[in-house]
Amino acid sequence: MIDLTINEEQLKRTVQRAREKNIIIPTFKQMINPELIPEGIKEKLKSIGLWDIDSYNLFRITWKNEPVKFGGLFDGVNFMELPSELTGVKARIVALVGKWMPTGSHKVGATFGCLVPRLITGQFDPTKDKAVWPSTGNYCRGGAYNADLLSCESIAILPEGMSKERFDWLSKVAGEVIGTPGSESNVKEIFDKSWELLKTRDNVVVFNQFDEFGNYLWHYHVTGKAIEEVLSQIMQSKDNFAGIVLTTGSAGTIASGDYLKQLFPNSKIAAGEALQCPTLLANGYGAHRIEGIGDKHVPWIHNVKNTDMIIAVDDHNTMGAIRLFNEPIGQDYLGKIGVSKEIIEQLPLLGISSAANLIMAIKFAKYYELTEKDIVFTVFTDSMELYGSRLKELEKQFGLYNDTDAAIAHHRNLMALTTDYMQELTYNDRKRIHNLKYFTWIEQQGKNLDELNAQWYDYENYWGTIRNQVDKIDELIVQFNKKTGLL
Repeated sequence: MIDLTINEEQLKRTVQRAREKNIIIPTFKQMINPELIPEGIKEKLKSIGLWDIDSYNLFRITWKNEPVKFGGLFDGVNFMELPSELTGVKARIVALVGKWMPTGSHKVGATFGCLVPRLITGQFDPTKDKAVWPSTGNYCRGGAYNADLLSCESIAILPEGMSKERFDWLSKVAGEVIGTPGSESNVKEIFDKSWELLKTRDNVVVFNQFDEFGNYLWHYHVTGKAIEEVLSQIMQSKDNFAGIVLTTGSAGTIASGDYLKQLFPNSKIAAGEALQCPTLLANGYGAHRIEGIGDKHVPWIHNVKNTDMIIAVDDHNTMGAIRLFNEPIGQDYLGKIGVSKEIIEQLPLLGISSAANLIMAIKFAKYYELTEKDIVFTVFTDSMELYGSRLKELEKQFGLYNDTDAAIAHHRNLMALTTDYMQELTYNDRKRIHNLKYFTWIEQQGKNLDELNAQWYDYENYWGTIRNQVDKIDELIVQFNKKTGLL
């Protein structure tokens, strides 16, 4: 469970800080349905940029922002559907778009789910505590951003090999930025640095996305309901929701699959990872280039017992796809083969892990021989706005792009994808993956063995109790806002 114990003395200081800094906190209900946001706050947002460090932007932590950089309010869920001319499969592949959230990534929602329960209970004191955000990328960006909006100091921890854009942005927002050895798959190193800070510094609070159930809770309710809303718009009576496919990363977003399975019991949840680091598929290890997903462990918050398939994605396919989508010659080629101008203009909405999610969806559709009546859902977590330097590196490595490169890239990285490196999970397969949590979380990170067993053997009660905390958190948010007197 998320600890909602109230520290009254500390809560008074937090309320006072919020009153001084004009901080009003949105509820989960308002993030799901922005129509519930007070009109006065909407009026304020008309003069605020999407990425501005302004506390009112807490109310833009939703999938329903107008797709504009300044002054936008709220519309329907931001999503896109990829045509078969691009994907090579008959199935309808549909995705939420994270670009139109503050910071350009949906991780801003996950970090809200982790930090806010500590603030509204008085467990985190913004007058003296520092929020530590260990991450392989966007999570520490979202954490530093939300910490600023909530008038908290922050420390971002991420591997040295992450994109230059991440470090440049964090240097302006986070109070401190710490680079750890390695790149995307070096998760243990960020854990080690977090423990070092806990032991050597006062007043630091670590918000580890891989074990914080606020991450799971936010995606279960906010992302899950956004996908439900899209499905209600696009599904015809004879259509079939086949399932959701997502690279696991922290395994927060995949919680939306738990929500969807309750609505569509026959749907499947496919968890993805890099082929170059196949931990879930083969207990493997290695380094890869799909920024945005963590490796070499199973996240504590991953509900493995509800996962149906593992798909490993070759990072060469992913990097090839993003170059095709963003090079002008690649875009021209896609136009020649029948991809609409509207879709081509939207392809930069896919960052690197988003391209991996698309590749997963294509492999999933081919494996199950899905038809035009089947819908596969995924999430485009961030956009190429955060990876321009990677495109320059690809040009330096492989040279200038031409028509032949584009044709080869489309065929190799999308059309010719096969169903290799995929595994449908039996009961014992799932238990094998679940058991891998022991080595990271019990032996290394000091978690409780009884809780690990409860995740598996007391399945419905354990996960159901976490999901059902959202109403209590909303109630505490409402009480907090009343105490500040700002509404």
